[in-house]
Amino acid sequence: MTEVAGGGSVVFSGRLSPAVQPWLADHAVNGTVLLPGTGLLELVLRAGGEVGWPLVRELTLQAPLVLPVEGGVQVQVVVGAQEESGGRAVSIHSRPEDDPMAPWTGHAEGLLGAEPLPVAGFELAQWPPVDAVAVEVGDAYEVLLGMGYEYGPVFQGLRALWRRGEEVFAEVALPEQAHGDAARFGVHPALLDAVLHAPLVVGDGQTVLPFSWAGVCLYSAGATEVRARIARVRENTVALTIADSTGAPVVSIEALAARPISADQLTTAHRTDSL
Repeated sequence: MTEVAGGGSVVFSGRLSPAVQPWLADHAVNGTVLLPGTGLLELVLRAGGEVGWPLVRELTLQAPLVLPVEGGVQVQVVVGAQEESGGRAVSIHSRPEDDPMAPWTGHAEGLLGAEPLPVAGFELAQWPPVDAVAVEVGDAYEVLLGMGYEYGPVFQGLRALWRRGEEVFAEVALPEQAHGDAARFGVHPALLDAVLHAPLVVGDGQTVLPFSWAGVCLYSAGATEVRARIARVRENTVALTIADSTGAPVVSIEALAARPISADQLTTAHRTDSL
């Protein structure tokens, strides 16, 4: 964490490598290992928390962060000075660590808020939800594999699924080998990503990735098991309320929009030396 002299900006620097953080290799789409969109969100939540601006008003993802098979990538999260609007801009960039002359690739831009988090107006103590119909999830990861999602053990967290009209409810847990890491995160990216598997399982079969987040409020950190309510807001956009195993709030997301992505788009994102 480096404060930029005279400007009010703060730069957070780090490194991502599947060799050092093996759980990253468990998230691949169409044959390409990516930092999940939930990982980009976690970086912003952590940076905002460090500077006392905990609310993610918005975060738009621009390009997938492709991870190499060997070595790693340098990552920067930049939090700007306070703007007249009352927010602080935030951005995420990366470049290959073995090429210091390579240009930085922008992966996300957004806006942080410092206002006190709103009181969580939800709880999921009644579980399973009343009048919800159970959906079989025994073959969920075979279904997702057929759609191009290649999830390793850490990301195979979907345990139970229910539907009630336009609502989807999910029970998700990290495998035991990932419990030790959970306390290092606001919400472990693999845990939050597994929540997003629920609408995919009952969806239309499209391969999609998160595109934009809005109104993200983190209420408690370090969960290893959660309950989630996922409600459709509009086409390809959902709202999420997520609680721990007792029903106490963990995180709420006003809107998460997803967009279809193809294998060709991921290949293009990986070709940093392309003409």
